[in-house]
Amino acid sequence: MEGRTIVSLTQNRADLRFPFPERFAERVSGQKVVRLGRRAKFLTVELSSGEVLVMHLGMTGRFTVQGHATARYKHETGTDPVHDHVIMVLDSHDIVTYNDPRRFGFMELWPAEQFQSYPRLMAMGPEPLSNHFSAAYLDTALKGKKAPIKAALLDQSVIAGLGNIYVCEALWRAKISPKRLSQSVPGQRAARLAPAINDVIAEAIEAGGSSISDFASASGELGYFQHRFAVYDREGQPCPACGTTIKRLVQSGRSTFYCSACQR
Repeated sequence: MEGRTIVSLTQNRADLRFPFPERFAERVSGQKVVRLGRRAKFLTVELSSGEVLVMHLGMTGRFTVQGHATARYKHETGTDPVHDHVIMVLDSHDIVTYNDPRRFGFMELWPAEQFQSYPRLMAMGPEPLSNHFSAAYLDTALKGKKAPIKAALLDQSVIAGLGNIYVCEALWRAKISPKRLSQSVPGQRAARLAPAINDVIAEAIEAGGSSISDFASASGELGYFQHRFAVYDREGQPCPACGTTIKRLVQSGRSTFYCSACQR
């Protein structure tokens, strides 16, 4: 999409999680894509109009791309057209479609010169794979926190972009119980946890993500990292490290999977 012009944008409903911006189709149609970016779980498209299109996939949102750029793909998109809510046609004749059955995603426009003050990103913590994230950062961020470490890692103000699957896997690799209080993690445990988080994310990216229910890439191809899970969604199965039965508990409304023997 970078360098291409969005010839037209079709909006098939009035809202997703939130209402679309006023004159949404009019403000995006005809604009050139200057730059694509990402911050945590937000996708950003800098437009030639001086605005930034901010997009979030929610739980079931997916972008699919069809046209000349994807002629080599042999995968079906796997999406039902009834849930195609936004359709962008590029000057390359490629079609970028946003499909979202549960409509928990959203799109907003924000002035590029004021993007540092975009409210949904102002409180975000550092990216896991950035130079701002390290064991030393975790020592500082977790100091004095009494919440369980699982909840702290899902807090986007502590670390930006971590989700439930990768937190479970990282805690298992670092041999840290998800029930452990965050304030007890700084030190040796943080020294294990920071690289474990980075390794899990890097391996997941290499594998194309995790297809649990409806995830697929823009080409329709499934992710394969779910085949490498050690604990996530493995309740009742033996831990690959020690053979102890993997347990499940609910924390902050989310399922947590862990090995009670390996993780302390």
